[in-house]
Amino acid sequence: MDRIRTLIIDDELLARDLLKHYLSKDDRVELIGECSNGFEGVLAIQELNPDLVFLDIQMPKITGFEMLELVQNPPVIIFSTAYDQYAIRAFEANAIDYLLKPYPFERVVVALNKATEKLASKSTPLEINKLIETHDEEVGLLSRIVVKSGRKIQVIPVGSISYIESQDDFVMIYCKEGHYMKQKTMKFFEQHLDGNQFVRIHRSYLLNITEIAEIQLYEKDSWVVVTKQGAKLKVSKTGYANLKHMLKL
Repeated sequence: MDRIRTLIIDDELLARDLLKHYLSKDDRVELIGECSNGFEGVLAIQELNPDLVFLDIQMPKITGFEMLELVQNPPVIIFSTAYDQYAIRAFEANAIDYLLKPYPFERVVVALNKATEKLASKSTPLEINKLIETHDEEVGLLSRIVVKSGRKIQVIPVGSISYIESQDDFVMIYCKEGHYMKQKTMKFFEQHLDGNQFVRIHRSYLLNITEIAEIQLYEKDSWVVVTKQGAKLKVSKTGYANLKHMLKL
C-alpha cells in the first residue's frame, strides 16, 4: 500500500514537532510538509495534494474552519484542538475524528487507523461539508468573512461590507476592498450578521444600512437604494418595510 502523504497545519511549533515525532514512528505515513497558518495551508493543499491533513482549529490569522471553506475537494482531515465545545459537538455529530490537545501517541495511531478507512471509502468531501454546516449553526455574530480570489486570501471586516447579493448557492460580497464570491447562503449571513446593521431589502440583497446614500422612488410603490459606492439595489415591499423600521422613517 502507498504511504499516506501527510501535511501538518498548526501555528504552534512545539505541537508540530511533537506530531512529527509521533508520525515518524508510523511506517504508513510520508510527511510532505508543515504550515504555521491557514493562509499557507490553503496553498499547500492546492500544491501538494496531500492524502491527509492534521489541522489545528485555533489559529491566529484564520481558523481551521475558515481555512476549510476555501479548499475545494478537501483531503481527509484529522482536527486537533484545545477544548472547544462547539467544534467538538460538530465533530461528533458528523463522525469526524479529532485530537484533543494534549494527546498521546496511542491516540494518534487510532486517528491514523480511522483516516486509512476514510481514504478507502473516499467519503471525506461530503463529511467535511456536513461538518461545516453543523459548525455554522453554532456560530454567533460574524466579525469578519474570509474569502479566496485566485491565490489571494482576503479577510473582510464586517464593517467594510456594503451589501451581499444572492447568486444561487453562492453569494457575492461587495465591500471597500472589491467584490468576492463565497459558497454560503443568504440565510446564513442573515442569521449571523448584526440585525441592527444589516437588513434584507430584497430576496437578492442584504444591505449594510450605514452604506445607504439615498432611497429613491423608482415608480409607484417601488423603491431603489443607492449605496455610497453608487450601486442601485431594488427594494421589495417587505424590504422597504424592513428599512422603514430600522431607519425609523
